Amino acid sequence: MLLRKTILLPLLLVLLTALGAVAQILTPTKLSAAVSQPAAKVGEEIDLIVNARIDDKWHLYATDFDPDLGPVPFTFSFTKSSAYELVGPPKSVGSQKHFDEIFKGDVTYFVKTGQIKQRIRLLQPGALTIKADVEFQSCTDVDGRCIPGEEALSFGPLQVTGTAIAPTATPATGPAAPPKTPDGAALTPEAPATAAASPDTAAPAAAIVAPDSAAAVRAAAMEPADDAGAAAGPAEPEKEGLWAFAFGAFLFGLGALITPCVFPLIPMTVSYFTSGSDSRQRGIFKAVVYGLSIIFIYVVVGLLVTVLLGADGLNLISTHWLPNLIFFAVFVVFGLSFLGLFEITLPHGMVNKIDAQADKGGWGGVFFMALTLVVVSFSCTGPIVATILTMAAQGQRLTPIIGMLGFSLAFALPFTLFAIFPAWLKSLPRSGGWLNTVKVVLGFVELMLALKFLSMADLAYHWNLLPRDIYLVLWIALSGLLGLYLLGRFKLSHDSDLTHLSVGRLLMAVLAFSFMTYLVPGLFGAPLPLLAGYLPPQSRNDFSLSAGAGLPAALPDTQCEAPRYGEFLELPHGLQGFFDLEQAQRCAKAQNKPIFIDFTGHACVNCRKMEATVWKDPQVLKRLRDDFVVVALYVDDKAPLPKSEWYTSTFDNKEKTTLGKKNADLQLSGFNVNAQPYYVLLDPNAPADLQHVLTTPIAYEPDVEAFVKFLDNGLARFRQQQAAAGK
Repeated sequence: MLLRKTILLPLLLVLLTALGAVAQILTPTKLSAAVSQPAAKVGEEIDLIVNARIDDKWHLYATDFDPDLGPVPFTFSFTKSSAYELVGPPKSVGSQKHFDEIFKGDVTYFVKTGQIKQRIRLLQPGALTIKADVEFQSCTDVDGRCIPGEEALSFGPLQVTGTAIAPTATPATGPAAPPKTPDGAALTPEAPATAAASPDTAAPAAAIVAPDSAAAVRAAAMEPADDAGAAAGPAEPEKEGLWAFAFGAFLFGLGALITPCVFPLIPMTVSYFTSGSDSRQRGIFKAVVYGLSIIFIYVVVGLLVTVLLGADGLNLISTHWLPNLIFFAVFVVFGLSFLGLFEITLPHGMVNKIDAQADKGGWGGVFFMALTLVVVSFSCTGPIVATILTMAAQGQRLTPIIGMLGFSLAFALPFTLFAIFPAWLKSLPRSGGWLNTVKVVLGFVELMLALKFLSMADLAYHWNLLPRDIYLVLWIALSGLLGLYLLGRFKLSHDSDLTHLSVGRLLMAVLAFSFMTYLVPGLFGAPLPLLAGYLPPQSRNDFSLSAGAGLPAALPDTQCEAPRYGEFLELPHGLQGFFDLEQAQRCAKAQNKPIFIDFTGHACVNCRKMEATVWKDPQVLKRLRDDFVVVALYVDDKAPLPKSEWYTSTFDNKEKTTLGKKNADLQLSGFNVNAQPYYVLLDPNAPADLQHVLTTPIAYEPDVEAFVKFLDNGLARFRQQQAAAGK
């Protein structure tokens, strides 16, 4: 009996230990696959449907946001097939939108349940089962953990009848155009072609292209879902975002009223409706029709933008470099026009023809009066309308219409209200030089907004033309010049003489200088949270007042090599290190130091928090610089591995072809953990697994003292081992 207990006790301990290790592998998202109908004819389109069930307090990132922002969107990889073709990008049904303070941009995600659809067109008859690999990411706001996911799905079987047809877009017979890595270097032709990964892809629609071998096509997720008839999860449509945008456009409309092209026309137009031969009731009714006509004209403009561009066009505008560069140039031109360099007007022939129609009178004449106002005021309202439409292009398909509705409502409202209450006209300020001041202020704002579009293209394609410091310097200069202008320190071409400084102008100058002062600390590393969505992310700074900035950077030993992937990856706070474990091990052996492994991710919220709060502490930073060789292993990086380094994992029997998959496999197979951040201290001569760590690894630890103790324990253990080996 005693012998039996002696044998069972160790076995029980081993079992419990194994169960504890397995329990650390989290799977907060469970997926299932389905097709929209079990049978179809050749040429018909059907939907491949992925349903997701998400654990409480977790969320799954959807498809319709910028993949360069940070979090990993839900993506498909399909094996090349002649039996079907993809139609457009995947669509998220019922996703929620949220501004992420860490990544400084809008992300979309599912809570509790979610659904993603990929439409296909059937090309050949017969029984069809479609295979696809999906990649996704789930995160929790409880402690900031993020879990990358990868799963093979099977859709079908589906019975297809009819006669085979040719695809609308002929599949490539040779290798697809190679995507680019984050540093701009082209992938090797042997790598699988992934349409979503290439910054040069002009549109997000995924075509079936692949090398001759069975390769994958990734249908990128960049289009908002608009399938109203589809079954959705509990998430509500993004009503708050539309309402906020409509209110912003309404404010733009109020601003357009006080431009020199519009403001003087208000009393003239209202007097036409109140002092004519018509009765007061008829005059008010005409004013109402006049206002509704203005709203109708601008809403039609928004509708035309939506129809002409379509969903793919709106997505192209928000993600591709060319539209962003065009918008940058347009905003610069409009800004210089507002400053008085030149005047933007529509052809006089068009204006005269519309005005002639307005002179005919009647209800048609009222409409053409409204059209005349829209055309005549174009030199002032055109840049504002273009700004709204450009901002709308970054959002959902309805936003151009909603934006124009909000703008035109504010623009038309005074003409109707003053016709109903003509006594209010006496309270209007007189036209004068202050109207040109409004134009100049708008000109400076347009120039500042122009930088945002250049920055979007610059960040997405890693041109490094407009880093954060230069961006801030330009904004500081523009806001400072605006403040000096408002104080009357200089005049522009259309300005009248300034005999005195009004209180309003003084207050605007105070705002301009306050804004400039707020921006200055950003040059020295301040995060500037109020402008997080408009500024490039923090990286290297030409100036730094952060803690530890005075410490000299610990350059790698001369025996160490230049870090792989260092052209597009970097460590925070000026730390020197590596992004490849083998390199770090060689350098650590040469320097006789332990290795600090940082399992991290571009989309890891708590990783950024740890770097910003714990790593920057002088105690931690000094130890990382002096006592360890640091290696950051990104589990979600898409940089391809050379084909000679591809391998099949013994953990999940899947081939690993990218840097992120290799690092994620190491974390799973070596440490039975798939959440980040995860920090490991390791002897460079020991295998990278849980049995050979110097001290117990830790995850998110916001307590600086606890993190310092973790580092000290590992360093002490390493020195003990070195001393024992020396004996």
